[in-house]
Amino acid sequence: MYSPSHYRRGMAAEQSFAIPGYRLRVGSILDRATVVKFMERTYSELDPHQPTGHIAKTVDRYLSRDTPLWWVDVDSTAAPVGAIWLGQATDQRSGVLHPYVLMLYVAPDHRRRGIATALLTVAEAWAQQQGHGQITLQVFSDNQAAQALYQSLGYLPEAMLLKKTLIANGGV
Repeated sequence: MYSPSHYRRGMAAEQSFAIPGYRLRVGSILDRATVVKFMERTYSELDPHQPTGHIAKTVDRYLSRDTPLWWVDVDSTAAPVGAIWLGQATDQRSGVLHPYVLMLYVAPDHRRRGIATALLTVAEAWAQQQGHGQITLQVFSDNQAAQALYQSLGYLPEAMLLKKTLIANGGV
């Protein structure tokens, strides 16, 4: 993972944010419950019938002082309306470690205002400051809005995740 000094470099406690009426702030491991809540919202919006109980375990596995997290707040309230959280991935072709977007979420009432674009810009700038030459993310094949956003920002498909559902045979 990134070293704590790697994580903190270039991350002020609060940074100016390009969207009027909103402010950007750096998160921490103390934000675990809010990260879980945001990830549950993300997956529930994509498929309200899918269980989300596994998300807390995922957050516990990856949220650390070494995984950058930024929140977007409305200036008039302390409750965040958006976030981006980065982890680390390995490029399977080159072996290069690089930032990976674990979560990007903007509350429905605050979408289409440029918040997601601004959050990705912050993450990309941080990645470049750390000397990384790439940043990756995963988007579900049925999430056309997210795909359009990412492609408009220069993200290109590189691989396909294929899945086959297996029927358990007697618990095996």
